[in-house]
This record gives sequence, structure tokens and C-alpha cells, in this order.
Amino acid sequence: MGKIRELVEGLKPVIIMVLFQLGNVGVVLLYKLAAADGMNLRILIAYRFLFATSFISPIAFLLERNKRPKWTWTLFFQAFLCGLLGGSLSQNLFLESMMLTSMTFATAMFNLVPAVTFILAVLFRLEKAGIRSWAGKAKIMGTIIGISGAMLLTFYKGIEINIWNSHINLLKHYQSSNNLQLGSSNHNQMLLGSSLAVANCFSYALWLIVQTKMSKAYPCPYSSTSLTTLMASIQATMFAVITEKDWSQWKLGWNIRLLTVAYAGVVMAGLMITLVTWCVRVRGPLFVSIFNPLLLVCTAFAGSLFLDEKLHLGSLLGSTLIVCGLYSVLWGKNKEMKK
Repeated sequence: MGKIRELVEGLKPVIIMVLFQLGNVGVVLLYKLAAADGMNLRILIAYRFLFATSFISPIAFLLERNKRPKWTWTLFFQAFLCGLLGGSLSQNLFLESMMLTSMTFATAMFNLVPAVTFILAVLFRLEKAGIRSWAGKAKIMGTIIGISGAMLLTFYKGIEINIWNSHINLLKHYQSSNNLQLGSSNHNQMLLGSSLAVANCFSYALWLIVQTKMSKAYPCPYSSTSLTTLMASIQATMFAVITEKDWSQWKLGWNIRLLTVAYAGVVMAGLMITLVTWCVRVRGPLFVSIFNPLLLVCTAFAGSLFLDEKLHLGSLLGSTLIVCGLYSVLWGKNKEMKK
């Protein structure tokens, strides 16, 4: 019984991260549909974190009211950074990138996060390059391979690859009614979308570093998530109010817009991010990043199955290099941890 209990405890973080990535596929699909329906992306992000804060704050108060460490200005500053880097800024960059390119492309570029995290960690002296060891060489080579994959994915399209054809396109109704052609990018849009995707990787990587420090000083996942989503909701709402002057855009009905912000806010930003915060604390940021390729595979499948997005040779080759680079970095990190 002891071994079984130990096995179950060890599988908990794995199960949580798999569910998190599968849930993110649903978020990306709903984002695409809500945007196609004409919803302002900045307002969508603001609503996401407003819903998340409203959901998680009462839970944090009830479950952790007697065991929270004392709040400090350092904690509030860390929460502000986490809300910005992993919340409002990251989400806005990802959505803009997705709309300029495609759902599969934006998700594939997100797999650069481990390589970017490694570079930033070395620059901030939180990680040693270790050039002379095999582990250090693996991390450096993995970083170079991952960046090369992102460049290939950005600048090379190649032939179209038809693995399956479901003849299902959930965007068809919105495209006909709003005259939108989402995901059909020209060269300039592709470059801009790629730049935003890379910027998102840096933002998310910085969030992982700050979140690790915050989790050690404040090991209360519900309260930590509540503070982070509160900061993100303030930032995202201010940004949306400044950039969008049409107040009718804030109106929600019983439609795809309400479903999107409720699911993205309550289920993902509220519940699942709390669990991911716990995973970061018990297993570290590198463990969390291991599961990014699962999101890429599932998103590519969902995009081609439900949105009629086309797969190209450049996307497959670039994605393969990114994944290979990712696991090279992870292998090197794992060897270092065993020393």
C-alpha cells in the first residue's frame, strides 16, 4: 500500500500538467471562435482575469485564511510581475500572434519557452552553462536547435500536408458573417506574428522564474493565484479601457463570448493555474515546461480537425526541431540535478 500511495503521489503533478495542456487546447479553440465572432481580444483577456479573480478569491479566503504568511511589499511586487508576465502581457501577445498567423503556429512557437528560460537563467546567474560537461553541452545545443526550429517555422512554409480532412470548420459561420479570414497571413503579418510569439516566450519564461521565487516565499497556491489574477485583471482591464472606446464591446450575452471568458477564467486561469502553481513549487519550472509539446500536438490536431487549418512541411520540421531542442535541454538539466 505504501508503494502504491507513493506512486499515486508521484503521478499527481503529471496528471495535473496533462489535464492543463488539454484544457489549454479548449481555450485556444474558444479564443479563435470568440475573436471570429468580433469580440475585442483585449476585452476578452480582461474578462478572463476578472472571472478568475472572482472565482478563486473566495476559495483562497476559506481554505488558506489561517495559514497564509504575512503579506509584504515584496510579495505584492512579485504578484504584480506574475500578473503581468504570465497573465495580461503574455495572453495579449499570444492572442495577437495567433490571429496574425494560425493557432498551430502560435502554439508551436510557445515551445521555445524552455530554451528562453535557460538563456535568461544563465544571464541572471540562476543557472550555470557548464560548457565543459555533457549536461551543459546538451542544454546549449538544445537551445540552438530550438531557436533554429523557430526560425525554420517562421520563414519556411513548404508543401501542404494532408493527413486527414474532416470537412469541419467552426469558423465558417463567422467568416461569412464578419468577412474575416483568420489565420490566412501574408508575409508581413507572419513576421509580426512571429515576433509577438517570441516576445510571449520571453514574457512567460520570466514569469516562471518570478513564480518560482514567489512560491518559495509564499507557499499558498490559492492565495498566490488570487493575488496574481487580481493584478492581471487590473492591468488587462486598464489596457482594454484605454485601447477600446466602444463600450458596447464589453457586453456579454448567452453566446460564444460568455462561454470563452467563463471557461478561460474559471477553469483555466482560476482552477488549473492554481494547480500549476503547486506543480512549480514541488517540481520546479523546468518540469512544467516539459509538457508544452503535448499542447503543440493536440492543438495541431484540433486546428486541422475543427478549424480546417492546413499543415505545411515547414511547420512540421520546425516543430520537430523545437521539440528535439526542448528535450535536449531537459536531458541536460536532469543530468545536472542527479549530480
